[in-house]
Amino acid sequence: MADAASRLATLAEELLGGPLPVRLRAWDGSEAGPAGGPVLIVRDRRALRRMIWKPGELGLARAWVAGELDVEGDLYALLDGLSGLLWERGGETRSLLDSVRDPKLRAAARALLRTAGPFPPPKPPAEEMRGRSGSRHSKRRDKQAISHHYDVGNDFYELVLGPSMVYSCAYWAEGGTLEDAQRDKLDLIARKLNLQEGDRLLDVGCGWGSMAVHAAREYGARVVGVTLSREQATYARKRIADEGLTDLIEIRVQDYRDVDDGPYDAISSIGMAEHVGAVKYREYADTLYGLLKPGGRLLNHQISRRPEPDEEAYEIDAFIDAYVFPDGELSPMGSTLTTLEDAGFEVRDVEAIREHYALTLRRWVANLEADWDRAVRLTSPGRARIWRLYMAASAVSFERNRIGVNQFLAVKTPVSGVSGTALRPRVWNEKV
Repeated sequence: MADAASRLATLAEELLGGPLPVRLRAWDGSEAGPAGGPVLIVRDRRALRRMIWKPGELGLARAWVAGELDVEGDLYALLDGLSGLLWERGGETRSLLDSVRDPKLRAAARALLRTAGPFPPPKPPAEEMRGRSGSRHSKRRDKQAISHHYDVGNDFYELVLGPSMVYSCAYWAEGGTLEDAQRDKLDLIARKLNLQEGDRLLDVGCGWGSMAVHAAREYGARVVGVTLSREQATYARKRIADEGLTDLIEIRVQDYRDVDDGPYDAISSIGMAEHVGAVKYREYADTLYGLLKPGGRLLNHQISRRPEPDEEAYEIDAFIDAYVFPDGELSPMGSTLTTLEDAGFEVRDVEAIREHYALTLRRWVANLEADWDRAVRLTSPGRARIWRLYMAASAVSFERNRIGVNQFLAVKTPVSGVSGTALRPRVWNEKV
């Protein structure tokens, strides 16, 4: 087809009801749309078949993972340009297979079908999560979801995360490195928990053992870390042995719901609650409350989303659910706080650090892009593309305040009312 890009741009504008915000390049080399910015490349007509069959985010994601869509230029700028279509329209992408009354839309849909080529669409990429068993957030299904995301090779995670091997929002200062910022985040959590030598710390969703090592090495805490990922546990145990900390740290492959050896002086849950799910979040809060001694502290570090006008209408992000964090759910900050209070906690401090996560994600993307060929060898082309897209899109979402991340410091305050919290736990900038 001659000048496929112009035809695609015209069709897209008809269907979207407005001008295309990015430039297009089609499989025949033609281009259309505003110049001077990043270019969305449609390498193969199969991408159109995927998007017609699964309109919206999932169809786009499948085409991206398969390498049928690509970007030339600034990926962040392109994602920001597309955000009004993908994330700020309230999920109202119209299905091209639905009956529509507008004759112009019907004509555009028919033209797109002709352009897309023969049906049916290609099979989903191999990296898509399939074959889930059990009810959502059952122990069996949670283990499958965690394995899908984390058991993809520790070498790949080292490439992306860097030497710190911390897979959560760092805590940045001017001029610091990623490793500095991750160390500062771990230390911030340890100080909020008021860790003392000999304290028992439970690290829920312990990852590759970074918080456990920091708490034991720097504060003399005795740590139990739990994870559902065998690859993470293997890595963490070797790291702990290399540090000479095996007498202070135990790493278990265990569901947090099966931990029964409390009480603990403190609990850290860093980037884990997003896996819990709305229907299980009260159980999560109750379980952690029951594992703490009176006066014990919980530091819950968790990504949040903006509240919906109708919370019952909230849906899990299709791309994230299929390719990144299966069954992962985000809650509004207020819902998390209320659930912690309902479980009996006294919430003493909430710190919002969303800008820090945008900075962290941009560093992870830079690590991935700097060693792209090795990343592909360690996983697959599709997996590397998933990570590049999800981390870059997440960075834009944090920057635009579509999602946030917060640290909740909660205390199992005893009946005496003595929380053990300092009168002025934080130091704010002086007025200038």
